Amino acid sequence: MRPHDMNPLQWNEQLGLARQACARVFRNGGTPADALAAFGLKPERGSKTEWPRAVERIALSLQSVMRRAA
Repeated sequence: MRPHDMNPLQWNEQLGLARQACARVFRNGGTPADALAAFGLKPERGSKTEWPRAVERIALSLQSVMRRAA
């Protein structure tokens, strides 16, 4: 789900980068929690993180990095 206050083009770009990063972790035998840890994010408490949710959380973290840089 794209944040409402974000440009759709930027969201698609960040989602693509997050998918690529998760694909690399997956190919190396990693889990969604490993992918989140690579970006300094903690897994969600009490539930097993699935790949689609990990991709979304990583994309959101990329958004916050870009906003701080601007």
